[in-house]
Amino acid sequence: MNNREELFKWNGKPSFKQAFPLALQHVVAMIVGCVTPAIIVGGIVQGKGEITPADVTMLVQAALLIAGIGTLIQLISFKHTIGSGLPVIMGVSFAYLATLQGIAGEFDLATLFGAQLVGAAAALLVGIFIKKLLFLFPPMVTGTVVFVIGVTLYPTAINYMAGGTGSSDYGSWKNWLVALITLAVVIILNNFGKGFAKLSSILIGMVVGYVVAIPLGLVDFSPVQEASWFQIAEPFHFGIKFNPSCIITMAILYVINSVQAIGDFTAVSEGGLDREPTPQELSGGIIGNGLGSMIGACIGGLPTATFSQNVGIVNTTKVVAKKVFMIASGMILLAGIIPKFASVLTTIPACVLGGATITVFSSIAMTGMKLIMKEKMGPRNTTIIGLGIALGVGVTLVPQSLAMFPSWVTLIFGKSAVVLSTIVTVVLNQILPKEKIE
Repeated sequence: MNNREELFKWNGKPSFKQAFPLALQHVVAMIVGCVTPAIIVGGIVQGKGEITPADVTMLVQAALLIAGIGTLIQLISFKHTIGSGLPVIMGVSFAYLATLQGIAGEFDLATLFGAQLVGAAAALLVGIFIKKLLFLFPPMVTGTVVFVIGVTLYPTAINYMAGGTGSSDYGSWKNWLVALITLAVVIILNNFGKGFAKLSSILIGMVVGYVVAIPLGLVDFSPVQEASWFQIAEPFHFGIKFNPSCIITMAILYVINSVQAIGDFTAVSEGGLDREPTPQELSGGIIGNGLGSMIGACIGGLPTATFSQNVGIVNTTKVVAKKVFMIASGMILLAGIIPKFASVLTTIPACVLGGATITVFSSIAMTGMKLIMKEKMGPRNTTIIGLGIALGVGVTLVPQSLAMFPSWVTLIFGKSAVVLSTIVTVVLNQILPKEKIE
């Protein structure tokens, strides 16, 4: 019996054979982005001589573990009070990375996790009161946020296609050849494929790119050989300390990134379920993320967020079956306790990831555009959206424009286009007079 339609229903019951490759596609799309912040932060602290390489491995495993736990919280959704009940994948977020690097460099991991534990309470408060704050975030505002999320991810995809920033062969013809082959396979299957070939276009593109990359010497299997078979995160392995300034900084970031979560929840609901998310789903999703980050602070997992690349996959495939995401969360949890499993996925070359994810990021931006176009585009709304995008993206591209300001200003407004775009669009939408459109 062909129950393919079950893939497109939240409570659908597709077969495991149908669901597994689509779940794997989500895992492959998120795993490198999930573990990279842990590797970067761990490298900073290891460079100070405070932790060992084994501790860095533990940070990576904890990142996967909290990603799996955070995803389950969102999927199970206890009456939409904790968890959104939407088809999302959670993972360690790049949005916090600059702040995490600063805290880890100036203080230590214990101070970092203390700030994360207390700062995450800000996300709980935002989630609790989000119903009263929703008037600030009409489709025009959330659409602008989603659009900026997509656009600001483009450099990440291009850097990946070129081989990954800092790699010895960055920009080589080999990287670009593999990236473009991967991209071509995804485009062809998206437009001419049928059935599972179309739905699994990103995964198939990655497999083809991976196979092409092997004889070109772009795949390093040494991490698989060196990885152990079993390891579990040890609670408070790195200790816990509380520093007021670090806590305040993290709390501000949690509030700002809760707005980004609204954008992601809206994008996945619009793109996958053809409706706007309910206030209960938004509230539960933000509270669930705050709770997940608190748990992460206890086991060595860095702050989590909804993963925009996985939102893009939902928008591209329209697959929203809860079973697919439950399998994906199980695989992420498995990777979190079996390093061999995770290490296989981390051997995927950056150029393969770039070739596959650039289509995902473009899908996110177009979802934002669809949300924006729900509003009438008169002079007022054009001004709000245009300035929101221009100032957000512009300042991020030229962070030195804030050189004479205190470092915390650059940290908050110069590192994330989403932050400034959100503030500009929300404020202008409230203070500019409404216009009458004939």
